[in-house]
Amino acid sequence: MNAHFPPHDPGHVPVMLAEVMAYLAPRDGGRYVDGTFGGGGYARAILASANCRLWGIDRDPAAIARGDALAATCPDGQGGSRLRLLHGGFGDMAALLAEDGVTAVDGIVLDLGVSSYQIDEADRGFSFRMDGPLDMRMADTGPTAADVVNTLPEEELADIIYHYGEERLSRRVARAIVAARAEAPLLRTTQLADVVRSVVRPDRSGIDPATRTFQGLRIHVNDELGQIRRVLEQAPGLLAPGGRLVVVSFHSLEDRLVKQAMSSAAGRVPAPSRHDPRAMTARAAPTRFTLLTGRPIRPGPEETSRNPRARSARLRAMECIAPPPASEPAA
Repeated sequence: MNAHFPPHDPGHVPVMLAEVMAYLAPRDGGRYVDGTFGGGGYARAILASANCRLWGIDRDPAAIARGDALAATCPDGQGGSRLRLLHGGFGDMAALLAEDGVTAVDGIVLDLGVSSYQIDEADRGFSFRMDGPLDMRMADTGPTAADVVNTLPEEELADIIYHYGEERLSRRVARAIVAARAEAPLLRTTQLADVVRSVVRPDRSGIDPATRTFQGLRIHVNDELGQIRRVLEQAPGLLAPGGRLVVVSFHSLEDRLVKQAMSSAAGRVPAPSRHDPRAMTARAAPTRFTLLTGRPIRPGPEETSRNPRARSARLRAMECIAPPPASEPAA
C-alpha cells in the first residue's frame, strides 16, 4: 500500500512495532482491531501495509480526536474511511464492535501500556516527574487519583499500592499518605511523589521510588486489570479462522493475565498429578487456538536504547485455527 498519511509524531513511538506487524500479518481485505489506539502508531502501520479495514478503540477522547486526521487519509473508495474510531474501553470490545455490525475480525492488537501522550502531558497527572493535578484517568469520568489518596482508609490504600504497584513498603507509604493528607489534601503529582520519596529510598535499580506507588494508583483508578480480563475473555471469540491476537504488556501483572488467557485458549492446562485418579482419564480438550509465542518476545537492545520505555515490554501472540463448533440443534 502507498498511502499518504500525516507525518509520524516523533513524540509517540509504538513499542515493538516490527514484531507486532510480523505476528499480526495484515492482509488485503482483512478486518483488524487496534484496541488501544493511543497515538495511532500501530494503526498507521497496519493501514499502510495492507488494503484492509481497521477499528481503533480508545477511552481517551483526546486519542479519538487525534485519530480523525489519520482516518481522513484512508478513504475506502465508497465515501468513507478504512479507519473507524470507537470511543470506549477495550474491555467492552465485543459490544463496541457489535454496535458497528462487526462480529468477527482477522486480527486484534493490544498495547497495555500508558500512552506516551498521557505520560508527557503534565495536566493528565500520570507522571511523578512533572507537576500536575493528581488525576491519572485515561477517560474523563470517574474518581481521580486525588480522590483515592485523600479518601480511602490507610489499609485499603496499602493494599492497592502493594497488589497493583508491587511496592513491598506499601504500608509505610500508605501511612505517610494518611499523615500528609491530615495536614493538607494531596492534589498535585509532585506532592504525592515527595511523600513517597520521604519513606521509600532509591535502590540499585535506579527506578524512582515513586514509580510503583504511581503505577498502583493508576491501575486502580482505571480498573486496568479488570479491563484486561474482560478483553481477554472476549477477544478469542472475535477471531475468525486464521485471525491473530497480539498483546504487548509492560509489567508482570499484565503479562501474567495474558499468559494465562492464551494458554487456556490453546488448551495448555496443567496436567493432573500422576497420583490423582483423574490422570487416568484426562484427555486434552480440543482447541480452536494455537500459541505463536511459547515465551514472550522481548525488544532488542537497539530499540531499548532508542526508546527506554520499551525495556519492560513483552509480546505474546496466538492464532485461531478453527471455526467455532456448530451450535447444538434445538431440542
